[in-house]
Amino acid sequence: MASGQVRASHVLIKHQGSRRKSSWKDPEGRVISATTRDAAVAQLQSLRDDVVSGTANLLNCSKGPFGRGQMQKPFEDATYALKVGEVSEIVDTDSGVHIIMRTA
Repeated sequence: MASGQVRASHVLIKHQGSRRKSSWKDPEGRVISATTRDAAVAQLQSLRDDVVSGTANLLNCSKGPFGRGQMQKPFEDATYALKVGEVSEIVDTDSGVHIIMRTA
């Protein structure tokens, strides 16, 4: 990993406001189009609570290593603000809402 780069894992929940309303689990985008941001945030907040308490494991997708300017700015800023092992609060990007754990 190059100097200044970070690595993270995250969970993303897409919602009505997401820029792409499809996923491998929802190729037609039906569930995503019916999911409000508030519902997505509530689902993530519950998962975050479980991760922080140690009753759930994070996370479904690894990112990195990456440096500045390679990710959407809110995702990047949140990741760089975390210490290794810390879990973010809810982070909004054009893709949806995330919780992020910095892993390196």
